[in-house]
Amino acid sequence: MAEVRYTATGKRKTSIARIIMKKGGGTINVNGRTLDDYFSRETLRMIINQPLEITGMTGKVDIAARVNGGGSAGQAGAIRHGISQALVSSDSDFRPKLKKEGLLTRDPREKERKKYGQKGARKRFQFSKR
Repeated sequence: MAEVRYTATGKRKTSIARIIMKKGGGTINVNGRTLDDYFSRETLRMIINQPLEITGMTGKVDIAARVNGGGSAGQAGAIRHGISQALVSSDSDFRPKLKKEGLLTRDPREKERKKYGQKGARKRFQFSKR
């Protein structure tokens, strides 16, 4: 019999993460590397482990993530969103806990575009009356 796998997609800023979750010993691989190897900052690793700690699934599932686009913080947020979605697809009882913490909602904040005639999105040239 084939092993049960749960797949999900998470997004944050311009990062997109594809998550494959299955029962196992608790290993997390990101783009073929271990979590500690891929994310050097402890805060990013804490962000990724947050849905597992809330649901009590730390050390019970193996996660393989393929992530591209954006920076390291955006990628960590995308992985967290994808793990949350995969946990809900595996057990719908996790939904109220994750929903209360706001982990199932995609963060809609994106970079604001640069406007023509200005230096940046908000920065304007100095106003001179005379």
